[in-house]
Amino acid sequence: MKGQAASPFSPFMRLALDLAAEAARAGEVPVGAVVVRDGEVIAKAANAMRAGSDPTAHAEIAAIRAAALALGNQRLDGCDLWVTLEPCAMCAGAINHARIARLYYAASDPKGGGVEHGARVFTHNTCHHAPDVYSGIGDGAAAAQLRDFFTSRRDEDESR
Repeated sequence: MKGQAASPFSPFMRLALDLAAEAARAGEVPVGAVVVRDGEVIAKAANAMRAGSDPTAHAEIAAIRAAALALGNQRLDGCDLWVTLEPCAMCAGAINHARIARLYYAASDPKGGGVEHGARVFTHNTCHHAPDVYSGIGDGAAAAQLRDFFTSRRDEDESR
């Protein structure tokens, strides 16, 4: 773990937060992810599990897949991943296999995270590659999106 980066609202985290807002409007859990190389956005995605009936359609997975296709290589050497929520164990495994150089994420996920919480994928000696990790970047905005989304869902359920 490298710790917290200085800029809470880099343009890449702002884009990830915008993607998360789009996901929320579509009824998906608001998570957005952006893959960047040399300061250029290579790929971006939002959660789409409900839309595609696909439990693996996390924003991180979709962004990594799109970046690999765009670059023509399954290894995303030199790429950064910006995501609004701490990646789960599945996504952390994909980050490891893709060889993402740096992971920047906003809100921590004590229940489902796989980086600082839960499985802590990058700390295992079977993990072949661990990115530099920067957490807490835009965490207030990301946490508010998640809180608002789940509050809205609970309110809808109660009104039925």
